[in-house]
Amino acid sequence: MVDFSGLQLNHRDPVYLQIASYTKKRILAGRISDGDLLPSRREIAAILGINPNTAQKAFRYMEEEGYVITTGNTGSRIHVDEKIHSRIETEMTEDMVREFIQSAKDINLSFKKVFDLISHMWEEI
Repeated sequence: MVDFSGLQLNHRDPVYLQIASYTKKRILAGRISDGDLLPSRREIAAILGINPNTAQKAFRYMEEEGYVITTGNTGSRIHVDEKIHSRIETEMTEDMVREFIQSAKDINLSFKKVFDLISHMWEEI
């Protein structure tokens, strides 16, 4: 069963997108696999202290994205094949890099300085 207790909600982003992003990150980290069962919408709402309609919106979004499948009374499951995994990885990586670059540009850092810092820190971490 996919665990949502570690999701810390923020006040910037829509909650349904935070749920989807959390799920994608856990897929990429290998903590969620194809076929894993998701809690019910009501269970997620209770765990996160959100409106059940928001949980429903998150499920609908994830189903539209293709990495959650809901069938009849069996509940919702993660669906990740190679194509979906690759799409999620590309999307999440591009978003992360885009945010980083924008933050660096906002404080007028040069490309060289950023590149040098990344090179140095890559070896440290």
